[in-house]
Amino acid sequence: MNPLVLLLGGFFVLIALRVNIGFSLILSSVFVILWEDLPLTSVINQMYSNIDSFTLLAVPFFMFLGRILNAGSITDRLLKVADASVGHVRGGLGHVNVFVSMVFASLSGSAAADTASVGSILIPAMKKAGYSPAFSVALTAASSTLGVIIPPSIILIVYGAFGNVSIGALFLGGIVPGITIGLFMMGYTYVMALREGYPANPFPGLLGLAKALWRGAAAMLIPVFVLGGVIAGIFTPTEAAISAVIWALILTFVIYRDVPLRELPGLLSHATMDFAVPLFTVAGAGIFGWLIAFLGAADIVVNFITSQTSDPVGIMLLLIGFLLLIGTVLNPISAVLIFLPIIQALGDTAGMNPVHMGVLTTIVLSVGLITPPYGICLLIAAQIGDVPLGKAMLAVTPIVGLTVLVAIGSIFFPDIVLALPKLSFPVIFAN
Repeated sequence: MNPLVLLLGGFFVLIALRVNIGFSLILSSVFVILWEDLPLTSVINQMYSNIDSFTLLAVPFFMFLGRILNAGSITDRLLKVADASVGHVRGGLGHVNVFVSMVFASLSGSAAADTASVGSILIPAMKKAGYSPAFSVALTAASSTLGVIIPPSIILIVYGAFGNVSIGALFLGGIVPGITIGLFMMGYTYVMALREGYPANPFPGLLGLAKALWRGAAAMLIPVFVLGGVIAGIFTPTEAAISAVIWALILTFVIYRDVPLRELPGLLSHATMDFAVPLFTVAGAGIFGWLIAFLGAADIVVNFITSQTSDPVGIMLLLIGFLLLIGTVLNPISAVLIFLPIIQALGDTAGMNPVHMGVLTTIVLSVGLITPPYGICLLIAAQIGDVPLGKAMLAVTPIVGLTVLVAIGSIFFPDIVLALPKLSFPVIFAN
């Protein structure tokens, strides 16, 4: 039997049997290594080399940051900023939902954390105000995926670290498409509000807006530490994450004092457990990805796709379809780590800039967070809103279409992604 078929088939069979994804990666890889009579030491070597990364340390710090934000009043302050800014527009709570997700995305980079924290507040509030439960769930889940696209994005960090692409350039590349998707969601919300008669919140006045901005200003400095530090070359992504955590700790435990200091060890332990599973998955993806490359999967996929079309646009559209498919069964981190050789090979064949390729991949894989069977954000939101998953899927479909539309649009108009990176990193684009 073809070892590549054996590797992928074994992996997806284990996933179907609900085996942990890290164990699925490792077990299927070890089986193929034994089948091909390769040295078992490759397993340890590749697993270790995949997690031996200073850049990867940024991920647990951002997860810890998300825990801090949810423990104190920072999320509540951001909600008040959003409400004062856009709550008075027709469909007010829906706009607040999207707006705060865009801001929250620039703080923690975690979609699941956004869904849980913002959703637990806004989904009941939207239902109480007369919004359809399915729409409330769908909008919350979909807007939370902006945390994957708008920097600091954990997926962009992983892509840059393992794909040898500038993380600063990737961060900048995610800003415009992330904000564009957010604005499309707000436009969709406005249309739904007109059609369904969803209300607007009263405008608090300029004084109320100023007060909300003042209360949330310190928290909104966190993106300055992260994005500004990385782009200016002051921080590495890991150092930027550490600086953001330190500022969040100062706000929560010293300035706001809304969380007792005795809870800090608990926050640390929860953040450690949050990172344990992804780290194990990263280790397992190291050996699996190495086998994917060793067995020539990238060449096989590229040859197959180019046999269907030689047009760069056609190649990229087929890649988008491939990423949408694997995103339904794999979380974005695993998908990037496993299929990175194939993604980059197709990008090179189509003549795509590596920064553009990384951002496009991230946008498309973010859809997997709201499309079952993986669809973790949709699952969390549906549970909070007590909405059947089928109804939630139906309600989220138009928003999925908007996200895919932006991804496809970036193929025809690359500057949607590349304009800001070109301005800040001209050396990367010199050739």
